[in-house]
Amino acid sequence: MEFALRYDPQPMHIDHEASKKGPYKGLIASGWQTCALVMRELVKNYFSPSSSLGSPGIDELKWLKPVRPGDRLIVRATILETKLSRSKTDIGLDRTLVEALNQQNEKLVSFKVINFMLLSKYYREKTLN
Repeated sequence: MEFALRYDPQPMHIDHEASKKGPYKGLIASGWQTCALVMRELVKNYFSPSSSLGSPGIDELKWLKPVRPGDRLIVRATILETKLSRSKTDIGLDRTLVEALNQQNEKLVSFKVINFMLLSKYYREKTLN
């Protein structure tokens, strides 16, 4: 509720009574809040603080089902593709499918992201020789 009041104050996110009359039949989380929570989990559990160099953006962001109060999210990351940077020999790129599911294993959100990753010295030496 606090996030929605500050960043996405639509009735479906902040008004109990109005949200019951809307298409979702009750309060739902902001999709942007869901994305922020997913990002937090990726930073905590997926990205390496010593090698993650950020991202140029995401593709195919889909909010598939609403996130409801009390839902517990599970974040799943599947690497779809990896490749070396053409211009920088110490950087790799990975394309990842990111999905968030609820406690019933229903997919709630999905997107594809490209991440820049600093390659380890071992990996650089192995691939360049």
